[in-house]
Formats: sequence, C-alpha cells, structure tokens
Amino acid sequence: MNMKKLTLLTAVLILLASCGSKDRGELVGVKGKKWHPEKPYGMELVPGGAFIMGKADDDLAGVHNAPAKTVTVRPFYMDETEITNSEYRQFVNWVRDSIIRTKLAILADEVGMTPEDGGIGEFAFKEADTANMTVYQKYIYENYTGLGPTGYEGYNLNHDIDLIFDTAEYPDEYYAEVMDTMYLPMEESYNGQRTWDVTKFKFQYTYMDIQKAAKDRSLRRKDVLLKEEVEVYPDTTVWIRDFSYSYNEPMHNDYFWHDAYGEYPVVGVTWKQAKAFCQWRTLWKNTYQKSKKGAHFVNAFRLPSEAEWEYAARGGLRAATFPWGGPYAKSDRGCFMANFKPVRGDYAADQALYTVEAKSYEPNDYNLYNMAGNVAEWVDSSYDPSSYEYMSTINPSVSDMENERKVVRGGSWKDVAYFLQVSSRDYEYADSARSYIGFRTVQDYMGTQVNSKNGKKTKI
Repeated sequence: MNMKKLTLLTAVLILLASCGSKDRGELVGVKGKKWHPEKPYGMELVPGGAFIMGKADDDLAGVHNAPAKTVTVRPFYMDETEITNSEYRQFVNWVRDSIIRTKLAILADEVGMTPEDGGIGEFAFKEADTANMTVYQKYIYENYTGLGPTGYEGYNLNHDIDLIFDTAEYPDEYYAEVMDTMYLPMEESYNGQRTWDVTKFKFQYTYMDIQKAAKDRSLRRKDVLLKEEVEVYPDTTVWIRDFSYSYNEPMHNDYFWHDAYGEYPVVGVTWKQAKAFCQWRTLWKNTYQKSKKGAHFVNAFRLPSEAEWEYAARGGLRAATFPWGGPYAKSDRGCFMANFKPVRGDYAADQALYTVEAKSYEPNDYNLYNMAGNVAEWVDSSYDPSSYEYMSTINPSVSDMENERKVVRGGSWKDVAYFLQVSSRDYEYADSARSYIGFRTVQDYMGTQVNSKNGKKTKI
C-alpha cells in the first residue's frame, strides 16, 4: 500500500514539474545570466595560438636554457604597458588609507565616540542598518561580524569623509594619536619632514594552492588556503644598492614619489609585491562590479606565465629575434628600437639614461609597448634552466612554491641587446627588488561582447 502511494506521489510531482516548465520537457540546459564581458581598461587582446618557444637561432651566450619547443597558449588580455608609478601609487594609497581608516575607527570605538561627537568619531565604523538588509545579510552580520584576531572583522569603514593629512587641520588629539603612529619617530625626521613608516602598510590576502589540492585529494579546503601579508611600498634604495660608486640619489629621492615620473614604469617591487598588486586590482574591480546590479565579477588579474609573456612579446611574428622582428636593435634609419645599454655602456645613446615613459617607442603587432627593454618584467613562472624539457605543450607553466627563483623577461635599460631578445631568460629571487625590474598583468579571455548598436557579437 505504501509503495503504491509513493509511486502515485512521484507521478504527480513529475506531472506538476512538466506542466510548470517552459522547456516542454526538453533538455535545454541551465539558463544563467547573459554574459557580456568588457575589454579591460588599458589592456590588449592577445589572441592565443601555437608558436615556437625558445631560441630560434644560435644561443650566443651558451646558457642552453631555452631550447626551441612548440607550445600553445590560450587567449588572454595583457596590459599595453608596464605598470606605472602612478598606477602602483593607487594601490599603495588604497592600502595606506584603509589601514589609517581602520585604526581611526577602532580608536573611536574604544573611546566611545560616534559621528555625532565630531572629531575622530566621524571616522567610526558604519553601524549596520539591519532594516535594509536581506535575511541572509542580516544573518551573516549577526553571526560572523567581529570574529577574528582583532574583533573588528566585517565592520564597514566610513569612506564618506576624507582623511586629513595636514597636521594643522587634525580635528582632535585622538586623530593626532593615530596619525602619529603611522610616521617614523620624530627623532628620525629629516630636514624637518617626517615620512611614513612603510613597514606599517601591508596588504593581506588569501589564495588557494590549487596545484597542491589537485595532487592530494585527501586535503581539506582549509589545508590549501594560504594567507599572505606583503609590505606594499617599493624599495627606493635599489637605485643606490644596485650601482656601487654611482651617484643615483636623485632617482632614489624622486622616481616613485614625484609626479614627473608618474607615467614611468614602477621599479623596486619584488615578485611578491607584484602578486599582491594583482590580488588588489582584482579586488578593486570586483568591488565596483558588486555595486552594479546584475554585473558579473571579472576574472582575476595575474602575472603572465613565461610562455604567455614570450608569445605576447613576439607579436605574432614567427622566429623573430626581437618584438619588432630583427635581427638588429636599430631601425633602417639608424634609430634604436628600445631602451637598453648599447655601444659598450653608452646608456644615453638611445636618448635615455635610465627608464623612459611606459608608452614609448613603437608597440609590437599586439599593440604592447616596451616588451623589450625599459624594465625587465616579472612573470609568474619559477626559473629552472631545464624546465623547457618537461613543461607541458599546452599553456605551459612551471610554478614551484619551493623555488624562490622567479623568471624575469624582456631585458631593461641597463642590459645589453642579448637580454632584449624575446627568447632570452633571466631570473631574480622572489623577495628581491631591483631598479630595472617591473611587471605588467594579464587577465584570462572569456569570450565576446555584444555590440549594443546592432546586437552582433564581436571579439574584444
């Protein structure tokens, strides 16, 4: 009797499901939101494809670390230029301001001040308006806010009021107390000026070690979630440390800070800082996407793999020595094609003693600037002189968490022409910063965009 009732109930449910469905019982798939990706600002589409990676001609340096190998990479977007000082300062300022606002809000809470009290109270955490929350948002707020090492995790900072940096305009002693902790001690002031204590400004993020998770399926999710904390300010002392017995103090003092160098590539950043920048750029964009109703989160910004970088640098040219073809570093009119060290150390022969603006010289056929020279660029891959022998032929990427040697590509303003070749490899340690190494980011390509005028799909 019970089996008959169960069979009848199942039949009724199937009938109801079929009657209420618009698919007429056909297999039509799950319908999601329409996907309308946008072309990332300041990036160019690298179409992807197969190419011969490595040395296409004689290995003049005799390092034998880049034998020719045919590989295929998927399409991706890449920054037109190296990340500039101005762009990196946006990251630094965001981290700095967020940390200052957090400290102000915590002190306001500790002394019991609110926006109505003025002063530091104006920077107090925003109180949650539970009346306008969804059921889920209210549940999360009531059960998870404040759980963490500081007790303030999940609270919303007040970004509606500007921070005050002029000491003459500090609103009260509490505000002055917080700001005082952000600078170096008074006894370390120089020429009457106090500077930021850059060790206080760190960016924290969490990521998943997918490679580890894939190799050991017994691991739980928490076992492969890794946390990083990275100081964000570039090391300006590289201009002094990289060159013994050389007067480079003006570059140390002005290169990152002065607006005159805003469009020049950032240097003095480690591989770890470049990775942190990618995480922040993704967070920054997706925070905006979240504010737009119905908008999709964007794919993560990241450093390119070594294969992606070389493919992009070649610009679609087969067996090319340089991004512009080659085999020479000069044009047919005798003009240098990149910023490097020509003529046995005559740095100024190419009209630049150090770096040049990121959008200088002619771009390659993918519209990418300075893929050779200016500054060398961090890539995501770990350096192994024999990696070409065992890496995959599809989207090759050699990423070893234990290997601190990370690949840099493209050569720089202080390198000879050999390092400008698209196939030349070099490396630096992940925690090292140099006056001649910068980076650019990439983002995975996910399809086409609908043209709003005619409704047709076009590649972007």
